[in-house]
Amino acid sequence: MIDDEQKKPRGGRGSFWRELPVLLVVALVVALLVRQFVVQTFYIPTGSMEQTLLVDNRVLVNKLAYEFGEPARGEIVVFEAPLTWRSSVEQEDFIKRIIGVPGDRVVCCDAQGRITVNGQPLDEPYVYPGNKMAPQKFDITVPAGRVWVMGDHREASADSLANYNGHNQDIMQATIPLEALVGRAFVLFWPFDRATWLTVPETFAAVPGPSPAA
Repeated sequence: MIDDEQKKPRGGRGSFWRELPVLLVVALVVALLVRQFVVQTFYIPTGSMEQTLLVDNRVLVNKLAYEFGEPARGEIVVFEAPLTWRSSVEQEDFIKRIIGVPGDRVVCCDAQGRITVNGQPLDEPYVYPGNKMAPQKFDITVPAGRVWVMGDHREASADSLANYNGHNQDIMQATIPLEALVGRAFVLFWPFDRATWLTVPETFAAVPGPSPAA
């Protein structure tokens, strides 16, 4: 025989409302941890990555990408910009495409006006239409522990080339230390009609590794 005390249901609507604040706090803590250490959203404030990323587009950035792996050519990355790159204190995080990794020789340009990396020309359909690199010839080798980054809108980007030219061709001023990389942008999610994965363009697959130092 079951007594009345045993018949009473455990929990109920009252217990749900009592537990709700705890659940909300847990959800908030989890969200903050994910944002801090795993994935973060960033918006695009300028046209430096057009036409790949437009002003006010939103991207998701994998903040663990370079905790467990090395940056690769062709990846779009968010990084903490050097103070000498910024036009204001508020401009902390920049977004660009990696063109050269440590040891790479990056040259502009071949007879067809293409950048070459370790002698391999890049076919870059993602570059903003009409951008011309030939007037800005350069020949650099990326230092150890650093990357050479460029915007897809080459004529409107405060990138490695702009800072190379703006700092008396100082390669250290022009490149970004690996520890400054915040993470890799892997998806454009807003606006929905432009949503897409931000993959590495096929042209980078043909680039050989850097030549060993003599």
